[in-house]
Amino acid sequence: MDGSDIGIIGMGVMGQSFALNIESRGFTVSVYNRTESRTREFVEKRAKGKAVVPTYSLRDFVYSLKVPRKVLLMVKAGEAVDEFLRMLKELLEKNDIIIDGGNSYFKDTERRSDWMRREGIFYLGTGISGGEYGALHGPCIMPGGDKEAYQQVEEIFLKACAYTKDGPCCSYLGPGSAGHFVKMVHNGIEYALMEIIAESYHLMRDGLLMDIEDIQDTFEEWNKSELNSYLVEITGKILEKRDKVTEKPLVDLILDKAGQKGTGLWTSKVSLDLGVPVPTINGAVNARIISGFKEDRAKLSDKLRGPLIHNGREDKDNFISLLRRCCYICMLLSYAQGMHLLKVASEKFSYNLNLSEVARIWKGGCIIRARVLDTIKNIYVKEQNLPNLIFSDELTGILNEQISALRHILIKAVTWGIPVPAMSACLNYYDSYRAKILPANLIQAQRDYFGAHKYERVDKKGFFHTEWQKIG
Repeated sequence: MDGSDIGIIGMGVMGQSFALNIESRGFTVSVYNRTESRTREFVEKRAKGKAVVPTYSLRDFVYSLKVPRKVLLMVKAGEAVDEFLRMLKELLEKNDIIIDGGNSYFKDTERRSDWMRREGIFYLGTGISGGEYGALHGPCIMPGGDKEAYQQVEEIFLKACAYTKDGPCCSYLGPGSAGHFVKMVHNGIEYALMEIIAESYHLMRDGLLMDIEDIQDTFEEWNKSELNSYLVEITGKILEKRDKVTEKPLVDLILDKAGQKGTGLWTSKVSLDLGVPVPTINGAVNARIISGFKEDRAKLSDKLRGPLIHNGREDKDNFISLLRRCCYICMLLSYAQGMHLLKVASEKFSYNLNLSEVARIWKGGCIIRARVLDTIKNIYVKEQNLPNLIFSDELTGILNEQISALRHILIKAVTWGIPVPAMSACLNYYDSYRAKILPANLIQAQRDYFGAHKYERVDKKGFFHTEWQKIG
């Protein structure tokens, strides 16, 4: 045997599933894990009889690969990646390729790319989305880095990725950290969409006082509409699940403290650094943070007063119809915010992203795949240089037609005392962008008053300062 076509380091759930996926496409895969027992168990059970080559030392792993070697890291983001790079650079040769398939922070990817380039090694920062199922059956793959290296792994990626009627859900995105930046924003949008769906569930449960079966049926119906998406689909399936012991809906037994691994928070931080508003993503991140203060919320629920009303006295069918339209608007605005961030980052970091291609590959395999991406992709095909999706006549038409539903839902949410941070952020985003005049003129006057920061005028060019008060 000449050697394996690719090697994967990291035999966690994602690493094992992706190894089986690639092997099923006709490639030989070498595998390595620092804990030998995990590798042995994998090749003796899930990979038994397959073209999967187990290795038990990093040296044996590297020497088992065809030249130029292709090494895919499926390890936890952070120090573990750097540790493997330090070891691999001593074993790899010039023009070998390292692919980081984890959720690495894009600035770390830039640093590592420069580091490996000095060693003569190609580096690809590659976002992979789709969870365990996607890794096994076909994920969305978002590669960035050295284009020459991508061309050498393209055949493997294109055979292993998901497919839609528009083609493979994999495309070379750009140099440096482009792939990991796109994956980071993907995850930020994911946070927003999950929060919007959770807020809809909250409004149905505590506003309309609907039972779980009825809410489940609603989400299943929504998935047949313009809201068709992976996240809406799995929400219906989640609500259907019953606890085996109590026979209660399992969701009612899950503690309301949401975890996070940081990618949504990174998106928020980077958006602030680049000066791009992504309030719905920020609202979703904050909602997860607040959910973590479970004990405080439990104590304050008995101390802080809410509205003295009886919920459930609402035309249910009309409310559900409005809520569906509200979710659609919020989903579109969440994607719009993410795409705006990608556009600005592309210009700032010279990624040269093709946003229609980003929307296209997100249509399959990944967590945020949804029917609305067809609309977004088609808009960018026609108008690639839009400063923001909401400048599109098509999207403007949808927003103008549907925005009243969002206003109605928010009025009800406030009346009922149900927090909807992501939905509220969507309306504020919309109203801020449509406002010809915002109160920032007063803020500029305040800044000039206490700090002499100067301001611009509407009737003259230049910067001005006013002596607002006598000092001494």
